[in-house]
Amino acid sequence: MSELVDRIIENIVRLEVRLFACQARLEADTDPEALHDTRTTVRRLRSLLRPLRGLPGVVQLEMSASQVGVLTTPLRDLEVLAAHLQQLGHEALARRRLDRLSGSYALVAESEQLAQLLMILDVFPRFLRAAEREGLLRGLRQRIEKVLEKQWQTLGKALHDPGHDRHRVRLLIKRVRYAAEAYPELDHLPPLVLARLKAAQKALGEWHDAWQWLVQAGQHPDLQPCVEQWQATLEHGEKRADKALVKLSAACFHS
Repeated sequence: MSELVDRIIENIVRLEVRLFACQARLEADTDPEALHDTRTTVRRLRSLLRPLRGLPGVVQLEMSASQVGVLTTPLRDLEVLAAHLQQLGHEALARRRLDRLSGSYALVAESEQLAQLLMILDVFPRFLRAAEREGLLRGLRQRIEKVLEKQWQTLGKALHDPGHDRHRVRLLIKRVRYAAEAYPELDHLPPLVLARLKAAQKALGEWHDAWQWLVQAGQHPDLQPCVEQWQATLEHGEKRADKALVKLSAACFHS
């Protein structure tokens, strides 16, 4: 048991250090990947925490991580759209979005949400050690394995549903992939399965981007010149995503 707790605490500290580095990069406002890395780190933290629900401090840490996600989601969406517009050669459209992002990274770095997350994250290992001493972590390995198995079952059910929601499937794929990376000793992923997960996540991400851009075009008239191309991208993305999901299902779930 102690070895598993040691591993969890090691991961918590590693993610805390990474978040402090992301905070410094955001504050400097010179790193185009800082916001993305911040969000990825928070997502990995939430994947690590999900099987630990019910333990002291987990709810507070999860809520705090969620608030950072809420704060940064619209900024990341704007960042991705601006980069895409630049790739298309729409420099003026991209510049308008980049201007809206000006100063946002420093605000995230100095935000109450990120400060609170880092504060709770700093003390969380002590909560785990106290819970271990009080015998609250008995059966922890079985609890984590049960959660991981349930996540895979939920994904399998979604993939076998002919009317599945691609957005929900995308989130479920992220959940099982990051949980497997958080607990590699409990959720061994064969290389083929990992490759299929990554490919499906990427294909669904590209589809989701096009879908979001079309939503934005409905709200911002200056994006109308891009609608026809985005519609084609969406349709192509749906086909690519569905093919990737078929391959994932074949690799992971044998019906």
